[in-house]
Amino acid sequence: MSVESGFKTFRGSDGLWENYPVEQVASHEGWNADPELVTGFYNMLRKKLYGAQPNEGHRLIQSLERMYDVTVITQNVDNLHERAGSSKVIHLHGELMKVCSSRDPDDPRWQVELGPDNCAVPMISAAAEQASQADVFVIVGTSLNVYPAAGLVQYVRPSVPVYIIDPEPVTAPSRRDVTHISKGASEGMKELCSLLGAV
Repeated sequence: MSVESGFKTFRGSDGLWENYPVEQVASHEGWNADPELVTGFYNMLRKKLYGAQPNEGHRLIQSLERMYDVTVITQNVDNLHERAGSSKVIHLHGELMKVCSSRDPDDPRWQVELGPDNCAVPMISAAAEQASQADVFVIVGTSLNVYPAAGLVQYVRPSVPVYIIDPEPVTAPSRRDVTHISKGASEGMKELCSLLGAV
């Protein structure tokens, strides 16, 4: 979703994981091994975010709020949906601009006990609940290879139309009624808005 705003994907070709292995910068073990590397990685992303702007795709998603009750479920850690004006955003993988102290990790105010159904993604239950209530389900800019987020489509009722917006071929697991819009976020959202009569 944020590629057009200047952010590399994590998994795509020339993605962030090619230069920074996930185990080094996105795990507790990586933090313990080299906190300076991890801090530098996220500070680099934060610096980039300060200069970034929401793209037309972000703005078009927000514009759907005029006609629909829209909940954005994102794997992105940026705040570009909020900056575009989206009022309900669920961040599955955390938020780049929100941090907590590591100085006192035993302080219970900074501890979250994760249950078995959301052990690595604290907001997955809220996201699944929203997916199960959706009247239209739109997936933008993901390979649908990363779980548990890729499994959210399984919570969508069978009668609900599902749209995937991505320039690359994407297959939704075990869904036959998926409309694939083979475009980037902005152009794909324009087409979707037209299909929904929201232009």
